[in-house]
Amino acid sequence: MDTVAVIDFETTGISPETGARATEIAAVLVRDGRVVDRYQSLMNTGAYVPAFIEQLTGITNEMVRAAPSAARVMREVADFVGGHPLVAHNASFDRKFWDAELDRIRVRRVREFACTMLLARRVYPQAPNHKLATLVRFAGLPVAGRFHRAMADAEMAAGLLLKIEHELLRRFSLGAVTHELLRELQAAPRRELDGLAQAEAMRRSTASASALRAGDTTTG
Repeated sequence: MDTVAVIDFETTGISPETGARATEIAAVLVRDGRVVDRYQSLMNTGAYVPAFIEQLTGITNEMVRAAPSAARVMREVADFVGGHPLVAHNASFDRKFWDAELDRIRVRRVREFACTMLLARRVYPQAPNHKLATLVRFAGLPVAGRFHRAMADAEMAAGLLLKIEHELLRRFSLGAVTHELLRELQAAPRRELDGLAQAEAMRRSTASASALRAGDTTTG
C-alpha cells in the first residue's frame, strides 16, 4: 500500500455541528507495513471540556488551556499529512472534525477517508463488536497506550489497518491493497466482499500479464 495517514481526534463532544471542538489530534504515516512518522498535539480551541470527557480521555481543561492554538495545530498537521490518503476508525466521526477544524483555517481536505471500522465489519463479521478496543483484543494487536488518547488510538487503528490488509492479501491472493480498493470494500455489502476482492485480483493479474507481454515485444 502507498503511504497513508491514519488520524484520530479527541473532542469535547459528538459533532462539530452541535458545537463540539477538538481537544487533541494525532496522525501516523504508514508505509510498507509499518508506521514511519508521527504527529500529536493537544489543541486549545477555547471550548470547555465536560467532566465526562475528562474522565473518558484524561484530557483536562487545564491541559487544553496550556496547549497551542487549534489554528496552529491544524496547520501543522495538515502539512504533516499533505496529500496522503486518509484513514480513521469510525471515519465519519473524524472526517467531520477534520473538515470543520480545517475550514476554520480556510484549508480544504484533498483526499478521502477509508474506515477501519467499516472494513472490519466486512473482514471480521464474527468479532463481538467493531469498536477499536474490541478489535485490538480480537485481532491480538498490541495495546499502544490509553484508549481515547489520540496517539494511542491512531497507532492501534494503524495496526488494525495493517492486519486487515494482511488478511485481504492472504484471503484473496491480491498483489497489493490500495486505498481505492479499501474504499470500495468498505462501501460494499458483506456478501459482495469476495466478488470485489476477486475482481481486483483478476484485474491486477491481467494487467501484469499485459505488461509482461509488452516487455517481451519491446525486448524481442
